Amino acid sequence: MGLSKRVGTRSAACQGAAARRHQRGVSLLGLLFWGVVLAFGGVVVARVFPTVLEFYTIQRVVDRIAASNPSTVPAVRADFERAQQVEYSVTSISAKDLVITKENDKLQISFAYDKQIELGGPVFLLIKYAGQSH
Repeated sequence: MGLSKRVGTRSAACQGAAARRHQRGVSLLGLLFWGVVLAFGGVVVARVFPTVLEFYTIQRVVDRIAASNPSTVPAVRADFERAQQVEYSVTSISAKDLVITKENDKLQISFAYDKQIELGGPVFLLIKYAGQSH
């Protein structure tokens, strides 16, 4: 009877060791790695997000100006400068950077600019924005 108890005890111990070998989880180094990756991603998003908002603001201003169908190129530039004074977030582009063409008696306003975002030290992220009136 004592022998069967020992065998039963050993098999339970072996089962516990096997169960521990097959456990899954994140180690401390894995947790630190993913923490650094998520922190870096958060910093990049926090620095890129304002430039995306600026692009959409410029796009909205250009669409609004094109919808009003101004008669001359200087009128378009004056409207953009006026909107730029109201929208303080528009700093990457000026009225002289707008490319204004006429297609089918309707003005097409397009723009393009680059935005450099410093990520740290000598590392920069370059984003090229381009848009046109709809």
